Amino acid sequence: MPRYYEDKPEGGACAGVREDLGACLLQSDCVLKEGKSPRQCLKEGNCKALKYSFFECKRSMLDARSRFRGRKGY
Repeated sequence: MPRYYEDKPEGGACAGVREDLGACLLQSDCVLKEGKSPRQCLKEGNCKALKYSFFECKRSMLDARSRFRGRKGY
């Protein structure tokens, strides 16, 4: 396996954004101090930038223009 693929998270095109979103939610005060589930905190509006990036990444997978421009995300 090439070296530049070793640090890449497994699980598809948006795996890196998904992993960062999960880490952001688990480290938020909503989960740690208030004891809510990460799903509830996401609905309340925590980690908005990563949520939007994950949405854009998933949407770009369905967009036919992404064949030329490449997928959004990392």
